[in-house]
Amino acid sequence: MWSQDGGKPMMPTRAFPLLTFTAVVSNLGAQRATLQIGGAVSQPLALSEAEFASMRHQAISVETHDEKGVFGGVALIDLLIRAGVPSGADLEGKDLTKYVIVTGADGYRVTFALAELDGGLSDRVVLVADSKDGKPLPANATPYQVVVPGEKRSVRWVRQVIAIDVFDPDRR
Repeated sequence: MWSQDGGKPMMPTRAFPLLTFTAVVSNLGAQRATLQIGGAVSQPLALSEAEFASMRHQAISVETHDEKGVFGGVALIDLLIRAGVPSGADLEGKDLTKYVIVTGADGYRVTFALAELDGGLSDRVVLVADSKDGKPLPANATPYQVVVPGEKRSVRWVRQVIAIDVFDPDRR
């Protein structure tokens, strides 16, 4: 194909890449509806929004320099327990070296030590929220947002959470 001004040849256009792109976008939309929990867990999960909604929810009030409100959702440790991660009295020894990486749809990732999430070791509840102030999360945060109370900055508040993975440094 030639350019309109008679100059250098132009790259031919193809419909295939557009179709591929459409499929990728479609798959991303489908992924947003599920929350993947995997890695070093005994029972990997793919929770639908309905399954997430059926779990025990709690509300926490938080205020940082740029976030304020009452968030509702499921404690991150409860999601991990459902996937078979040790907790409470069972969390000891080499399990204390495990860590959790939470990933957002845009690729943003943060790390938590498994021990800092466990109610037997910390009073802080790290929440995977699905509501704020009694309403659904804003579009730039849905379907889930990690909320970390007590931190001075909200840099570990991952928005549009799609995956939670547990890592064991002893298993490589």
